[in-house]
Amino acid sequence: MDIVVCVKRVPATDSKIKVGADGKSIDPAGIEFVLNPYDEFAVEEAIKTRETLGSGSVTVITLGTGDSQKELRTCLAMGADKAVLLDASGLPGGGAGLDACATARIVADHVKGIPHDAVFCGRQAVDGDDSQFPSRLAALLDLPCVTEVAKLELSDGRYRAERDIEGAREVVDCPTPCVISTNKGLNEPRYANLKGIMAAKKKPLETIAVSAAEPATETTGLELPPERSGGKIVDSVSDLVAALKNEAKVL
Repeated sequence: MDIVVCVKRVPATDSKIKVGADGKSIDPAGIEFVLNPYDEFAVEEAIKTRETLGSGSVTVITLGTGDSQKELRTCLAMGADKAVLLDASGLPGGGAGLDACATARIVADHVKGIPHDAVFCGRQAVDGDDSQFPSRLAALLDLPCVTEVAKLELSDGRYRAERDIEGAREVVDCPTPCVISTNKGLNEPRYANLKGIMAAKKKPLETIAVSAAEPATETTGLELPPERSGGKIVDSVSDLVAALKNEAKVL
């Protein structure tokens, strides 16, 4: 079974974010970039599937600049077989301004040309947080899509997927090929050991220059949230209730 996994390089969630000089992007200075946490579940599930079946391949793909090779090597060290960098270095801002629509178009154009029985993605990227990419990619590939999957079983070329919905868990039967977006709890992503890290250096990492795609949205500006005011210490429950009622006005 051939599985393609779409991943993204994102700022670590504990990074101190500053708005860039253009007012439309973040300042990368001093920020640690990592593999998108939700994508780790996608990579792990793809590797587990290949190991269970005993055959097939796992290809990881990202759209970014040369800096993204670090995250691709992380995936290779985990156990992926090969990696593809869709190099956006020639695009304005290194492709940083591309939205989910444009990104999905660029990635779909490449995925169409390689074997794929399934395409895995994280449910969302922790920088954009819009959860649009998996569904847009599925539409462009004309494939069925199941999002935010928390449990996944493969049998006779079909997936049985479970996803959390409000107050319940939905069970979906889905044929392959398909697009699956993974949620926290699906598995426990493995750490890359020394053997995997050394092996990753010899695995193929292909770089393909890409051209721009038309975005559906435009970022007109970024700004940090206002500073929070200091807290207030109260001496009793009655004082707390009064403050919530008269000052915070939430009661």
